[in-house]
Amino acid sequence: MEEGTLLNNRYQLLEKLGSGGMADVFRARDPVLDRIVAIKVLRKDYSSNPDFQSNFRMEARAAANLSHPNIVTVHDFGFADNLLFIVMEFIPGKDLKQLIRERGRFTVEAGIPLIIQACAGLGYAHRAGLVHCDVKPHNMLVSPDGRLKVTDFGIARALATIAIGERNDIVWGSPLYFAPEQAQGEAPSPASDVYSIGVVMYELLCGTPPFTASTADELARLHISARPIPIREYIPDIPTALEEIIMKVLSKEPAARYRTADQLGRVLQKFGTQRDAPVPVIAPAPAVPAPVVTLSPEIADRLLAKDRPQPPRQESAPVPRYTQPYTAPLDSPEPVSAFEEIDWITVGLSLFMLLAVGGLIPFWIMVYFAYNP
Repeated sequence: MEEGTLLNNRYQLLEKLGSGGMADVFRARDPVLDRIVAIKVLRKDYSSNPDFQSNFRMEARAAANLSHPNIVTVHDFGFADNLLFIVMEFIPGKDLKQLIRERGRFTVEAGIPLIIQACAGLGYAHRAGLVHCDVKPHNMLVSPDGRLKVTDFGIARALATIAIGERNDIVWGSPLYFAPEQAQGEAPSPASDVYSIGVVMYELLCGTPPFTASTADELARLHISARPIPIREYIPDIPTALEEIIMKVLSKEPAARYRTADQLGRVLQKFGTQRDAPVPVIAPAPAVPAPVVTLSPEIADRLLAKDRPQPPRQESAPVPRYTQPYTAPLDSPEPVSAFEEIDWITVGLSLFMLLAVGGLIPFWIMVYFAYNP
């Protein structure tokens, strides 16, 4: 398919935007609706596969029902000139892989908002019952105003119908980014997309994916059994909380990750909120302007005199400290003496009891001798 071709007697191909292992992408014009669109034309060897054709139509129809600000809208799909094609919203800008190659890596402040947008789009698809299956930076388009949109929904699922021997490294599962369960040939789930988002986030922040190898088989082995290098070894100043999130997302077991992209997006939003929150500090009390006081000339002279150098004073004879007997102020309590602190009532009662008991002694003696002569 060349530039200038009229596809399906409707879409005029204007220029080729890119070419991959499975399709060519063109910028085209739709004269019926008078708008610019992007058209992905699949290679002939995929288009001629009957199973792939039927599954592609089914998945493209499901993707066309997705309407979200962070998902590329599917306008149309069909089969013309023995080629399958899908017509999508045209997004000016570059894909995330191109931006990573240009910038090397993104800062946390610049990268996390992009991942949150990807989570929003993928989370919407998960709620609709769709799993992307091929999440990678190549499928994330970033417009000049910073809007990220995920594309190619359903195509990877349609490719699953192709025989294993016919899949090439570029097409099947994108080995740099697929989840361990995909590497083992198991059915993908929303948690598989979450793992792939984690790989993209890892690459976005440090400039390299967690696993690299020369063959797809070696990459699959690393995803299944190897532990990724902690991202802090690449970026020492990355927040510890963010590193923990990334390591959780890259867990080998799907149950150990966040269940859906929505859940991961909420965690990243919370991380960003807490990180941006100002550290609570005890602020000093606001300065209160000093009151303006007007002094009389006499007092002002006295205060100014304190700052003037004073002549040395001659030492005078010591003056006694007290020249008069000290008298307590009228409102101060009188000192209490030890004599006044005695409880005389108790003392009196004690003496009375002693005398009473002592006075009965002669009486009992007289009674004793009266009965015992």
